[in-house]
Amino acid sequence: VLSFGDLELDRGGSLLSSVSGSVTLTRLEYRMLEALMLNRGIYLSTEELLVKVWGYESDAESGAVWVYISYVRKRLAAIGADIEIRAKRSVGYTLAKIGDAD
Repeated sequence: VLSFGDLELDRGGSLLSSVSGSVTLTRLEYRMLEALMLNRGIYLSTEELLVKVWGYESDAESGAVWVYISYVRKRLAAIGADIEIRAKRSVGYTLAKIGDAD
């Protein structure tokens, strides 16, 4: 189990949980959140996320990262997590506790 704040990601069953609820993630949502949790505190670029989530051989484009970031944000909101995905233009994405300074 990976954890950050009140968030827990079950690596065996793709279950995302917080104190307010839980939801099962799709394979790509899981891989996106896992990459962010394993690299928390570090901004991952769109290109880095493409490789970590879809792999080197994929034809996926940067738009796919934006779409899945949106999906994971909705999942975090749905379970009332105290964690959010932050973005910095031309830098990338990271996980942070809601209310913490950057």
